[in-house]
Formats: sequence, structure tokens, C-alpha cells
Amino acid sequence: MIAETTRQLRAHREVIEAIERDLAAPVAAVAELLIEAFRAGKKLLVMGNGGSAADAQHFVAEMVGRFKLERRGLPAVALTTDSSILTALGNDYGFDLIFRRQVEALAAPGDVVVGISTSGSSKNVAAALLLARELGCRTVGLLGRDGGTIRELADFALTVPSNDTPRIQEGHITIIHILCDLVEKGLFA
Repeated sequence: MIAETTRQLRAHREVIEAIERDLAAPVAAVAELLIEAFRAGKKLLVMGNGGSAADAQHFVAEMVGRFKLERRGLPAVALTTDSSILTALGNDYGFDLIFRRQVEALAAPGDVVVGISTSGSSKNVAAALLLARELGCRTVGLLGRDGGTIRELADFALTVPSNDTPRIQEGHITIIHILCDLVEKGLFA
């Protein structure tokens, strides 16, 4: 058990080091994008499936509530939280369109739309990001593996270099926390 624990901690550390090496500049660029969008009165829309849905909700909670600083709430919506919308859209249009339809209803030019996908190939996330681009939104992908099909749909593809879903998710939440910190400091410090 100790050896396996040590192996997993080492794998976690290697992913975080790869993020530091390869993604520090793109993460900082996404933070600047979010700061500019919020200053311009735009909003953040975030989506994902499963654990990535939970990460979307976590990200939005930090923006609407607070991360570390007492401040005004920032306009952000998790497209994963309304069970009535999700089940109605899934039933009427199919699961692949549950996020696209919400982007159609809620997104405006200049908004930032973030899709979280450990595989990089979630069809419902890809469909929503494609529409977001068409609507004039800026798009960000929090991805894993090789970035999958979503990599090409994101203005900023933050791809955690791992094939191991738990390590990818750990990388995503680290990136989310860094973004929250940088946005707060950029807007309110």
C-alpha cells in the first residue's frame, strides 16, 4: 500500500511539474482573458461531464462566491447544474446537445466559454464550443490526453499531459485554482 501511494503521489507531482513547464504561460493568458471579459461586463460559462461537471461547478462557485478575497461576485454559470434543463434537453434533443442549447440561450459575443473534458473528445462539450465560437465567444478547453477533437475548437487549449483520468482531473483543479487566484488579484487586489 505504501509503495502504491508513493507511486501515485509521484505521478501527481510529475503532472503538476509538466503543467508548470508547459502550461504556465497559457494559463496566465487565460487569466488575462477572464479579467478582460469580466471588466467588459461579460460572463463565464463552464461545462463538463461527470467529474468535469463537478469541476465546472467548483470553478463557477469560486467566481460567484469568492476564492480568497472578499469581493463582489463575478458573473459565471455552470451549465451542469440545472437537472430540469439537462433532462429536458437530453430528452428532447439528445445528450450531445445539452450544453449547445444552453450556450445558444445564454452566451453573448465576448463571453468566455470553458469546456472541461479529460478525454478532449466529449461530443456535447465540442458541440457547445463550436457554437460558442460562431457566436463570438472566446473558448477555453481544459483537456487531457492529446487534447482530442476539442483542442481545435478552443482559442486556448490547456491540455494536461497525461492519459490517467485522475491525474488529469488533479491537473484541472490545480489550473482552476490558479485561474481563480489570478482573476481575483487582477480585478480586486
